[in-house]
Amino acid sequence: MIELTLEQILELHALVIKETGGSIGLRDLGRLESSIATQSQNVFGQELYPTIEDKTAAIIRSIIADHPFVDGNKRTAMISGLTLLNLNNKRFIFKPGEIEDYAVSIATNHLDIPHISTWLQTHIS
Repeated sequence: MIELTLEQILELHALVIKETGGSIGLRDLGRLESSIATQSQNVFGQELYPTIEDKTAAIIRSIIADHPFVDGNKRTAMISGLTLLNLNNKRFIFKPGEIEDYAVSIATNHLDIPHISTWLQTHIS
């Protein structure tokens, strides 16, 4: 599996802010590093998030919930997740506005990783 790096997520954040507006900047490097670590996290020798959908859900939720950036956390989380899926040959299909609405739902309803993973699975072809 191809994982996203710190540098890639920082670049994605910069692109998101450039294209959609807001303030660029990292608020908490440790929280971002923690989000990135979810891609390969192990507990008692077992992968905590074994599927690409689980890993993607974990990184999305972590960036949204932990707010490592000054601005654009939801946008960066979603573009990071979609990029992770794309890098691993997963095609994500969605309707206009659906990704934005779901990102807000994750934040406001405190959706968990299994819920996000299931949503991702329903949109992957």
